Amino acid sequence: MTEPEPMLQETIPLTPGRPSLPADRVIQVGQGFTQPDYNFYEAVGGHPTFVKLIDVFYDGVAQDEILRPMYPEEDLGPAKERLLLFLEQYWGGPKTYGEQRGHPRLRMRHIPFQVTPKARDAWLRHMRAAVDSLDLAPLHEATLWDYLDRAAQSMVNAAD
Repeated sequence: MTEPEPMLQETIPLTPGRPSLPADRVIQVGQGFTQPDYNFYEAVGGHPTFVKLIDVFYDGVAQDEILRPMYPEEDLGPAKERLLLFLEQYWGGPKTYGEQRGHPRLRMRHIPFQVTPKARDAWLRHMRAAVDSLDLAPLHEATLWDYLDRAAQSMVNAAD
């Protein structure tokens, strides 16, 4: 029994002295490539996930002696709504935050408050509990936490 002849595949030399790649693996000029459809907001469960994140977070804020005074409204509802809309939009959800409030300008919006390292740490402690309550896949949890941690670090505008 004779073996079938191997099919020859067109190859394209890319760099002199290096092996050629199969033509179907080379992107030609102007061809470009597309990213797979991926949306973090949807991947982690969408609106219900972010509502839970915000609810658990603000349950902690409501009892926190450092953070609670930074929220001038008697009811934390408006602050909860703003953070919910912001995070949903940031992670690929509805664009409601931008439609209602414009560009986030996070640092500018936090300037009226003395955000000290202690306040940052309190914020991160409550947000950590909120993220942990979601029981996300490890990669999603790490991605979300990385952003929240960096955001909190960048809000510090006063010393303790």
